[in-house]
Amino acid sequence: MFKKVKTDYMNWFFLIGLAVLLLEVLFFNGGLIAAIVIAIGCIYYGRKWSGRTMGKALLWFGWIWLVITILNMMTFKYFLIAIILYFIIEYYQSKKNPNYIKPEIIEVEHSESSEPLIKRRSIFENKFFSNQKTPDHVYEWNDVNIQVGVGNTIVDLSNTVLPKEEAVISIRHFIGNVQILVPYEVGVTVNHSVLIGSAKIFQQSESKLVNEAIIFQTPDYEESGHKVKIITSMLTGDLEVKRL
Repeated sequence: MFKKVKTDYMNWFFLIGLAVLLLEVLFFNGGLIAAIVIAIGCIYYGRKWSGRTMGKALLWFGWIWLVITILNMMTFKYFLIAIILYFIIEYYQSKKNPNYIKPEIIEVEHSESSEPLIKRRSIFENKFFSNQKTPDHVYEWNDVNIQVGVGNTIVDLSNTVLPKEEAVISIRHFIGNVQILVPYEVGVTVNHSVLIGSAKIFQQSESKLVNEAIIFQTPDYEESGHKVKIITSMLTGDLEVKRL
């Protein structure tokens, strides 16, 4: 019960924070989004051109601009005050109702049906700023499930062996492009959601997508010996799925 109450408090905490952010953007600081986008853009191109002097300058400028913008946000001040109040209340509650720790013996039941788990290596990693691509050499397939802040992701399925059952590619992007290269004999279904961007899936092109979700599937998908389910979502960017 206590955990549920704490979860409810946290939900209200974030909902109020979201309301404060909307109020700040709509009524008090209309240029906030533009400032954050400019800062992220400078960081992105700074990393892209990191070998040049201009790239390093853009990178530092972007980070400094982003930190200053966040520190000046009314929403940041709200979260800072809320966190301080939360710890004060927690400290007061701990003094008023201290937790008594009593030893508890738990007998572990060994079941013959229990199975060991094998940890497998992921092809990609979750990163805030990065361009990622599958290896150019032959690699072992594992389903893809990642989220990326800013960057581009390329998945080439020609250098791996897909399982007989359905393979899954799930990619969530904030800003960036996704390209997926699929062999001709593989069945494909695509479920794509984007706020602003475009999509090209084989010969089907959707050049202007604004807050839309689209689904495409090859006719022989269900009967295909090898098939891949592609699920992508992004704030802004382009999706390309093509044969090779």
